[in-house]
Amino acid sequence: MKLLDEFKAFALKGNVVDMAVGIIIGGAFGKIVSSLVSDIIMPLVGMLIGGINFTNLHIVLKHAHTDEATGKMIEAVTVNYGNFIQTTLDFLIIAFSIFIAIKFMNNLRTKKEEAPAAPPAPTKEETLLTEIRDILKEKK
Repeated sequence: MKLLDEFKAFALKGNVVDMAVGIIIGGAFGKIVSSLVSDIIMPLVGMLIGGINFTNLHIVLKHAHTDEATGKMIEAVTVNYGNFIQTTLDFLIIAFSIFIAIKFMNNLRTKKEEAPAAPPAPTKEETLLTEIRDILKEKK
């Protein structure tokens, strides 16, 4: 049971729960940004560079054909570099959005200025030495 108690203590720590919430929100945020990129930004970029749809960009290494022995259709072998461009833009937009969100949250935090700490009270020895010094100054 000790192992179960340790796991419970670990799983219910604030950082673990915060991380779980962050992962869930991040997944949903990722879907929103992917939709933004694929449905709004990429069509505009494609139109600006001549009506190209990035998701359809690929290089055919081997064309699709029908296997003569079985009669089954064998799909083409392609390098889908358009999907790579799409995914790279997704990543860049997500990374930039997270950067802006964190920067915004950091600016919202109120930074409490720490008051300078008062100097520590003099020790008994220091007080005694100060008194001796003052007495010596008076005698001169």
